[in-house]
Amino acid sequence: MSHKKQHTSHEEVSKRLKRAKGHLETVINMIEDERECVDVARQLHAVAKAIAAAKSVYIHDHIEHCLDGSHKNIDLDEIKEITKYISN
Repeated sequence: MSHKKQHTSHEEVSKRLKRAKGHLETVINMIEDERECVDVARQLHAVAKAIAAAKSVYIHDHIEHCLDGSHKNIDLDEIKEITKYISN
Protein backbone atom coordinates (compact mmCIF):
# COMPACT_ATOMS: atom_id res chain seq x y z
CA MET A 1 0.00 0.00 0.00
CA SER A 2 1.49 3.35 -1.02
CA HIS A 3 1.19 6.25 1.38
CA LYS A 4 2.17 9.36 -0.54
CA LYS A 5 0.32 11.71 1.81
CA GLN A 6 2.26 12.39 4.98
CA HIS A 7 0.50 11.27 8.14
CA THR A 8 -0.31 13.88 10.74
CA SER A 9 2.32 12.56 13.16
CA HIS A 10 5.29 12.52 10.79
CA GLU A 11 6.60 15.95 11.77
CA GLU A 12 6.21 15.17 15.49
CA VAL A 13 7.88 11.77 15.11
CA SER A 14 10.72 13.28 13.12
CA LYS A 15 11.33 15.88 15.86
CA ARG A 16 11.29 13.17 18.55
CA LEU A 17 13.79 11.06 16.63
CA LYS A 18 16.10 14.00 15.99
CA ARG A 19 16.04 14.74 19.72
CA ALA A 20 16.78 11.08 20.49
CA LYS A 21 19.63 11.18 17.96
CA GLY A 22 21.17 14.10 19.83
CA HIS A 23 20.83 12.25 23.13
CA LEU A 24 22.39 9.14 21.59
CA GLU A 25 25.35 11.17 20.38
CA THR A 26 25.71 12.44 23.96
CA VAL A 27 25.70 8.85 25.24
CA ILE A 28 28.45 7.91 22.80
CA ASN A 29 30.52 10.83 24.06
CA MET A 30 29.83 9.77 27.65
CA ILE A 31 31.15 6.29 26.90
CA GLU A 32 34.21 7.66 25.16
CA ASP A 33 34.81 9.98 28.14
CA GLU A 34 34.49 6.98 30.47
CA ARG A 35 31.63 8.48 32.45
CA GLU A 36 30.02 6.56 35.29
CA CYS A 37 28.22 3.41 34.13
CA VAL A 38 25.03 4.34 35.95
CA ASP A 39 24.91 7.71 34.18
CA VAL A 40 25.44 6.08 30.78
CA ALA A 41 22.80 3.42 31.50
CA ARG A 42 20.34 6.11 32.60
CA GLN A 43 20.86 8.04 29.37
CA LEU A 44 20.61 4.88 27.25
CA HIS A 45 17.33 4.09 28.97
CA ALA A 46 16.04 7.59 28.16
CA VAL A 47 17.06 7.23 24.50
CA ALA A 48 15.34 3.83 24.25
CA LYS A 49 12.15 5.23 25.81
CA ALA A 50 12.19 8.20 23.42
CA ILE A 51 12.54 5.93 20.40
CA ALA A 52 9.82 3.59 21.70
CA ALA A 53 7.47 6.55 22.18
CA ALA A 54 8.16 7.81 18.65
CA LYS A 55 7.52 4.33 17.27
CA SER A 56 4.24 4.07 19.14
CA VAL A 57 2.99 7.44 17.89
CA TYR A 58 4.03 6.56 14.33
CA ILE A 59 2.38 3.14 14.29
CA HIS A 60 -0.84 4.26 15.95
CA ASP A 61 -1.11 7.20 13.55
CA HIS A 62 -0.58 4.87 10.60
CA ILE A 63 -3.32 2.51 11.77
CA GLU A 64 -5.68 5.42 12.42
CA HIS A 65 -4.88 6.81 8.97
CA CYS A 66 -5.67 3.45 7.37
CA LEU A 67 -8.97 3.11 9.21
CA ASP A 68 -10.23 6.70 9.01
CA GLY A 69 -12.72 5.89 6.26
CA SER A 70 -10.92 7.73 3.48
CA HIS A 71 -9.38 4.57 2.02
CA LYS A 72 -11.33 2.46 -0.43
CA ASN A 73 -9.15 -0.59 0.08
CA ILE A 74 -7.91 -1.37 3.56
CA ASP A 75 -4.92 -3.71 3.53
CA LEU A 76 -5.59 -5.90 6.56
CA ASP A 77 -2.36 -7.81 6.04
CA GLU A 78 -0.43 -4.56 6.33
CA ILE A 79 -2.30 -3.62 9.50
CA LYS A 80 -1.58 -7.05 10.98
CA GLU A 81 2.08 -6.71 10.02
CA ILE A 82 2.56 -3.25 11.52
CA THR A 83 0.79 -4.16 14.78
CA LYS A 84 3.55 -6.67 15.45
CA TYR A 85 5.85 -3.75 16.14
CA ILE A 86 3.66 -1.99 18.71
CA SER A 87 5.10 -3.72 21.76
CA ASN A 88 8.49 -4.81 20.41
